[in-house]
Amino acid sequence: MGKKHQSLAQNKNLGHFIALMFYVAVGYALYIAAANMNYVWKWNSIPDYFIYTETKTYEAPADGKFVEENGVYYVQKVDEKVKIEELTSNASFDYELGEEVYEGDYLATSSEKKVGPVLNGLWVTLKISFFAAILTFFIGIIIALMKLSSYQFLKDIATVYITVIRGTPLLVQIFLFYFIVANIFELERFVAGVLALGIFFGAYMAEILRGAIQSIDKGQLEAANSLGISNFQAMRHIILPQAFKRALPTLVGEMIALIKDSSLVSVISITDLTKVGKEIVANTFSPFETWIVVACVYLCITSLLSYIGHRIEKKMAASGGMS
Repeated sequence: MGKKHQSLAQNKNLGHFIALMFYVAVGYALYIAAANMNYVWKWNSIPDYFIYTETKTYEAPADGKFVEENGVYYVQKVDEKVKIEELTSNASFDYELGEEVYEGDYLATSSEKKVGPVLNGLWVTLKISFFAAILTFFIGIIIALMKLSSYQFLKDIATVYITVIRGTPLLVQIFLFYFIVANIFELERFVAGVLALGIFFGAYMAEILRGAIQSIDKGQLEAANSLGISNFQAMRHIILPQAFKRALPTLVGEMIALIKDSSLVSVISITDLTKVGKEIVANTFSPFETWIVVACVYLCITSLLSYIGHRIEKKMAASGGMS
């Protein structure tokens, strides 16, 4: 048979070029719209969101002579020495040792690099997402197995849990955990946020795993039983590994959704990336730059997670692990 004719619109390179031109046009339109806004852009302040330099000045605590002894700096009065707190030799000095100084004079300055608010907020977001993800997998596996159990009361418990959790908004659940559960058990807001996220996504994870487990041929479990392998051992060593492989793309998607939805914990004053964004906007009156930066940081995290997921999928597919 002859090679099937490919239309011009199906050409791969042409398609890439058209898509690129489309986004260039969208970007240019946004640029024109932004240029026509009555807004002063402050992009030069963006680096300080990540790393900034803190400058500290040291004042003379009293009148006297500026002296140093064993690496400690003092102002020598007539009858006593007054220590200058935190001043070290790394500072930039405005006075020489032995000079006369007066109370309130600026003796030295020091500069120190500090982690900016965005990186601090990113660290909190990663921590809360990590612990919530562990809780999500733990709950998801247990609820999925309960749903597939032969015991009716376990099925009923799992069904009600999934129905209630998936049927109510995450934001409402966060408020309930913080104002009710956290108060009853005296939990920190970070723990309340982790619990709310883990329990919410655990319901979705349970349904994903249940579907993946049921997609495995029942004959494998029967064959394992015939070889003297218990149901628990078969589920642990045979069924669940295959289920995880089949559900991997959906699991990665849920983890991406968890990271994005972790921004909702900012409503209970957890200083995550979104809360930091709100604080920066309140202090700098730069909403557009701030939220663009915050969105880009979230995009970097989720893109990295998506890339790792695709790499694992390809590796499994190449080794015959994905069915």
